[in-house]
Amino acid sequence: MASKPKRLEAKLKAFERLLIIMDELREKCPWDQKQTFQSLRNLTIEETYELADAVLEENLKDIKEEIGDLMLHMVFYSKIAEEKEAFDIADAINANCEKLISRHPHIYGDVVVNGEADVMKNWEQLKLQEGKKSVLQGVPKSLPAMVKAYRMQEKTAQVGFEWDNAGEVWEKVEEEITEFKETISENMSQEKKEEEFGDILFSLINYARFQNIEPETALERINQKFKRRFEYIEANASKTLDEMTLAEMDALWNEAKKS
Repeated sequence: MASKPKRLEAKLKAFERLLIIMDELREKCPWDQKQTFQSLRNLTIEETYELADAVLEENLKDIKEEIGDLMLHMVFYSKIAEEKEAFDIADAINANCEKLISRHPHIYGDVVVNGEADVMKNWEQLKLQEGKKSVLQGVPKSLPAMVKAYRMQEKTAQVGFEWDNAGEVWEKVEEEITEFKETISENMSQEKKEEEFGDILFSLINYARFQNIEPETALERINQKFKRRFEYIEANASKTLDEMTLAEMDALWNEAKKS
């Protein structure tokens, strides 16, 4: 393996190459010339999900490719901003470096921490000192609801808004399930049923956090498992699915589980 200075040199050259290619594409390619912040947005979201899929599958080849795709997008946004004389990629990176230094006083200052929990707590406190009006201000509005719930709970926990233990959280889950059942038995409005069901999900996400479970990841793994098993039914059915009984499909489902 190359020495650290050699590896750093190779990384810098690769980044320089990407910047040069971006300049050339923006100058010469009709498609690249046409792109704006807004036109890139959905493409960036798609690339982010592709990286998330690769990470979930631990596919290192795809992870490498998707990192490159996202890196291109970051350079692309910075190039457009540079053309607007707002900022360039160096400004964006340096601003991030300054933020990292500021929020790691246990590395770049004299603050002492006793583990990850202290680091996260200090991070949220420092953000408030920087002018953030709420610990929830940095949670993106467009995050998927389950991820957003997890992040909000995680952030508010850093300032002490937290249950004492997992047992208390599970009691809350059971309480919310009881309240939801009441909306069904008493035939309450659809809006009320939805609200109480949402409370169950929010409480379950909180309980998952106490058990160090990423609920979004857990659910996606189940989605993929369901997909594999249902596709097994489709591939091995002796007739069309609408001609099969539930028992026949369930038998194939159990075969899929074994395989």
